[in-house]
Amino acid sequence: MTAALLIAAPASGQGKTTVASALARLHARQGRRVRCFKCGPDFLDPLWLQAASGHAVDSLDLWINGEADCAERLAHAADSADLVIVEGVMGLFDGEPSAADLAQRFGLPVLAVIDASAMAGTFAAVAHGLQTWQPGLRWAGVLANRVGSARHADMLRGALREPAHWLGHLPRQDALHLPERHLGLTMPHESADALARLDVAADALAVTPLGQRSLGDWPQWVPPAPVAAPPLLPLLRGRRIAVARDAAFAFIYPANVALLQALGAELVFFSPLAGDPLPACTALWLPGGYPELHAEVLSACHSLRVQVAAHLQAGRPLWAECGGMMALADTLVDAQGRSHAMWGLLPGTAVLGKRLAALGPHQLALGPRAGAVLRGHSFHWSRFDTTLVPALTTRPAHDALGKGEPVYERGSLRASWFHPWFASSPELAARLFSPARLGA
Repeated sequence: MTAALLIAAPASGQGKTTVASALARLHARQGRRVRCFKCGPDFLDPLWLQAASGHAVDSLDLWINGEADCAERLAHAADSADLVIVEGVMGLFDGEPSAADLAQRFGLPVLAVIDASAMAGTFAAVAHGLQTWQPGLRWAGVLANRVGSARHADMLRGALREPAHWLGHLPRQDALHLPERHLGLTMPHESADALARLDVAADALAVTPLGQRSLGDWPQWVPPAPVAAPPLLPLLRGRRIAVARDAAFAFIYPANVALLQALGAELVFFSPLAGDPLPACTALWLPGGYPELHAEVLSACHSLRVQVAAHLQAGRPLWAECGGMMALADTLVDAQGRSHAMWGLLPGTAVLGKRLAALGPHQLALGPRAGAVLRGHSFHWSRFDTTLVPALTTRPAHDALGKGEPVYERGSLRASWFHPWFASSPELAARLFSPARLGA
């Protein structure tokens, strides 16, 4: 049997990623096969889960992926793992659908991580509320994070109505804090001590009831049965897609890479920051990332800029999402207000803001087929000032999310803040890398 946990919290910033990564690292070090997932769209937390488990991490979202896709990924993981860990998103009941909805749909036992640094008895009330708010939710227990002392831990444990729900605590110390910046956590490869941090967290977890519990003593989990999906057509057979991948273009779902390959495409990766030339290709993908942190280097990529311009002049497709769109702009204004001349292939100025500009699930309808949509999400701090008229606009999943995101099309260049989940519509994902106009 495969053990499973969904690690949740009452809010963001409670330490979910630290605990999920520590648990994965602890069991992976002991020789167990661990597979991790992230609930909801995310590019950064999965990198830490991947570093901890040693395996690529996919997202699970009942709206973006769809229930069948989530079931298939969980079933496949259960076939090859001793332990499946799903890290929640925001608070347990936040979002439509929420992490709790995912847990309930697939019978995942929930472990609550609560930042107890400023709590005593209220810790128990929060834990009780998380456990009972949504009827039928399976419960694994609670772990206190950022605890000040052994005495503090005793107070927290003693306040619980069900002592068996106590799965231990992690102390309040800098070594257990994963580094952050404006879009969330930094990437593990940016920290020379990333694995050391994960080992420290795993060591701290190892002495807790959670860390000492054998997988056979966890709540039993019955994985979902995989849903038979229609076979994929080789829509991209013979196409060679160049994909920018480095610290400036790092926001790439492993599942998106796998989907393009399953459609028949050959993918070749290159690093603009390392000075790589544009590989020979029939299509180009500039993913999101942190161009604002590397604007000076990207601005100096004169040869690559000429090569990308020639690629477009030849009518070859280019899909740029979020940070990739910023790199194509005339100008990028960074957090310090400094202007950087960028590649000048998409008229406009990208300006990094001081606060979140957009966050939420979106969908994009392409072409004439009714009901055909590509689902994904939007998450950015920047704005794009341009005179271009959008060729298309995404539609938010919920009216409360506000307006949709523009999709710009200039010849064979198409760009947007929108991050699509390719498996939501393989046919439409293939169109991003095909010569035909998106709105045709």
